[in-house]
This record gives sequence, C-alpha cells and structure tokens, in this order.
Amino acid sequence: MPLTDLPLADLRTYLPEVAEPADFDTFWQDTLTGSRELAAPAELSPAATPIDELIVEDLAFSGFGGERIRGWVTRPRREGRLPVVIEYLGYGGGRGIPGERLQWAASGYAHVLMDTRGQGAGWGSGGTTPDPHGSDGATPGFMTRGIARPEDYYYRRVFTDAALLVDAVQGFAFADPARIAVTGGSQGGGISIAVAALHPGVAAVMPDVPFLSHFRRSVLLTPEHPFREIERYLAVHRDRVEQTFRTLSYFDGVNFARRITKSALFSVALMDDIVLPSSVFAAYNHLVTDDATIEVYEFNGHEGGGFAQWLRQTAWLAERL
Repeated sequence: MPLTDLPLADLRTYLPEVAEPADFDTFWQDTLTGSRELAAPAELSPAATPIDELIVEDLAFSGFGGERIRGWVTRPRREGRLPVVIEYLGYGGGRGIPGERLQWAASGYAHVLMDTRGQGAGWGSGGTTPDPHGSDGATPGFMTRGIARPEDYYYRRVFTDAALLVDAVQGFAFADPARIAVTGGSQGGGISIAVAALHPGVAAVMPDVPFLSHFRRSVLLTPEHPFREIERYLAVHRDRVEQTFRTLSYFDGVNFARRITKSALFSVALMDDIVLPSSVFAAYNHLVTDDATIEVYEFNGHEGGGFAQWLRQTAWLAERL
C-alpha cells in the first residue's frame, strides 16, 4: 500500500480549520450531567477463568442514560492503590473472553477494558452490551445511527459510557485516582481522545491510529470503511450534507483535542487506508498540552506499531504515572 495522504513534512504542520459548534461544551456538560444523575454504583464480580496469578473481574457500570455497560478488570494480586489503564476497543469488537488482554496487568497496572455498546460481532470473541436505542434510516454499521441529530447520534452514547467509566474507576479501592490513563486503537483511540477532553480525572492519553477525527476530509478521501458508511448515507440523503456534518462536529477528535491539557502519546501509520494520517495529525496538532509526542510508522497500515507501540507506551507511561 503506498502512502495514502500528505507527505510527513506537511503532516507535521497540518492545522486545518474544523467546524466547532458554539454550544459544544454545553452539549457535553449537559449530556454527562444527565447520565450521572441516573448512575448506579459499579459492580465487580469474579470472572470465570483459569487465570489465577492475576485478579480478573467482571465489571458492570452505568453509562449513558444510566444503562449498564460491561467490561473486564484485570489487575495484579497486590495491596495498595495501582495506576490504571482504561482501554477502549476498535470498531466492531467486543470485550471478548476474560483474560484475553493481560499485558497491562502483568506490567503492574490495573487494566479496565470497556465493552462497546452494540458492537462485538465484527472481530474478536464477542461483546455483551446492547445498545437499546433505535435510529431512523441508517447505513449498515454504526457511523450513521441517529446522525440526523447530535442528541441521537450513536457516539454520544459511546463517549458518555467511556467518560463515566472513569467515574467508576475513581471509586475502586484498588485504583489510584491520580494515575489514570486512557488508551485504545482506531475507534478506541478516538474514544480515548474524547474522554481525555471530557474528564478531568484523566492523567494521560495514548491514542493509537485514532479514528473519528476531521470528519469532512475523512469522508471525502478515505478509501476504506468505516468512513465510507457516511459517504454511502449521503449518496442517498443528498439533502442532508450540512446537517450530517453539523452533527459530526460535536464528535470530531479535533474539537476534543483542543481541550486536552494532559500528557499525550499518539501514533500514526503513513500507509493507513482506514484512518488518514492527516486526520490523526489534525487532532494531534490541535492539542493544547505541552507534553505531546507522536510515533510515526512510515511503512505500516492500520495495524500501526502493534506490540512495538505497546512497548513504547509502557516506557512513556512509566515516566508519567
């Protein structure tokens, strides 16, 4: 796969103007406040697994609208409060089987993995969290569900789930509330950018090849799905172009990046045909933190740095948490 986007020198200075609604902050403050008012205490129970050198627990917590969201917590058998890594999943995946993701816990962190509502049948070992909300006409997939209005859009619910997971983690006896990092690849990276902007309890953010930024350019130029779901939707709903991009402006990673003041480690792959490198740099270059780094994988596609990037994250995070 050749380079899919701009040359690296241009990407490093790429700072596009991205539409931001005047009520962006109010929209998200009201959304989170409304769901927090409906939240019930989080619940942890032992997971059925042969793994006994680590503690593995089934998690249920309140997300958007008080709805129960599932996840896994995996942590060392150690007394005292631990640094925490919250991980969000890529598009189509679910939380899977307990014990599938052990690296962070084996490295001394409490690892919290969030199931993505309504997803889990695209890859991996499945998900268990429903999304009990309907939608008007939408393209198959998740990108256009409820896209006619920001109040109804699918990612309003997902981002709220993800932010309220930080609330839950702050209340766990094993967690150090001052040492919480968020991470994820692709969709998970996009979610982590939103959470780092929305929740003051996040100390560090590590998005890998993050999805869901610079929507208009991404929809116009990305050769592969899932952004093409929006292209297909607009090919049918020709009169909804501006309305659609207005909705998406409330969920654009660039607008969240403008609000991130905590430490950030991004990654980008220059041969990525699912997430354009320019969309990653558009978010990264708008960060307002003075502690930001981006790892560039010149000859990789959407797999990015893989395990090599995880090793980079562990070294980077050890210096900060």
